Amino acid sequence: TIGICSPAGFILLEDIAPAIARLELWGFKVRVGMTVGKRDGSFGGTDKERAQDLQEMLDDPGVNAILLARGGYGLVRIIDQLHFKKFRKHPKWVIGFSDATVLHSHIHRHTGIATLHAKMCNSFPKDWLQADDVQKESIDRIYDALTGNFKPLEISAHPQNRQGVARAVLVGGNLKVIDSLLSSESDIHTKNKILFLEDTGEYLYSLDRMFWTLKRAGKLEHLAGLIIGGFRIKPDDPGEEFGMGLEQIILEKVSEYKYPVCFQFPVGHQKNNFPLLCGVAHELRVSGDGVTLSMI
Repeated sequence: TIGICSPAGFILLEDIAPAIARLELWGFKVRVGMTVGKRDGSFGGTDKERAQDLQEMLDDPGVNAILLARGGYGLVRIIDQLHFKKFRKHPKWVIGFSDATVLHSHIHRHTGIATLHAKMCNSFPKDWLQADDVQKESIDRIYDALTGNFKPLEISAHPQNRQGVARAVLVGGNLKVIDSLLSSESDIHTKNKILFLEDTGEYLYSLDRMFWTLKRAGKLEHLAGLIIGGFRIKPDDPGEEFGMGLEQIILEKVSEYKYPVCFQFPVGHQKNNFPLLCGVAHELRVSGDGVTLSMI
């Protein structure tokens, strides 16, 4: 059984109907939580309702995975209300991205249990037959991951990549969220890890500031490798051009370190947002021929 709840933004039942149909086609039973269809401002119900809905799914041994209905904003408001005692005894996949980075980071820090960074219900196409091949593949790979068939991801080389091989546990998510969690109980641990990052709707100067913050907080110093996913950058205001591109911003911060770095990895707020297993050991291989990320 896959449970669906909305611990962040508001969403209607009809908006997740395509996801329910696909999950059932895969052979899963679906349980829809009470927060789907509820609304309190921009949220899927009150903080109390959203925390209760997610807690019940975390605790219920009959729920084998939790797929978040959508992202937005809201998990940081309830994360400290959640308890993971029963979750530790009966682990299950927690699936989502963007605001779900709060959960990925918190769960990895406090339990070490693997989570699935992947598309949520609102990313499933309304008409499967009209969807792009890459959109279909990124969703079908959720099924692969849930059934233990996680395939390596291979992408072409990027001219700014820094070559090398890393073997370490994979962690990461949305840069803005990770930046906001620093020094909190959900702060991400990056030492000797492969870190992946993505973001959307940020100015270049804001990205520069966040990467400086990660560097000053020691989050970039002891990495095993760095994966840069999709970054939908907000255009500079006229007359306020920042003068550095994304790759330049990042390479400046990691120039003194020796680990591999790759760009334009298929993860983020985009159609080619492929599932990644957080908290699981991977091999990242960056060469002149391309990039491969595989579970080990």
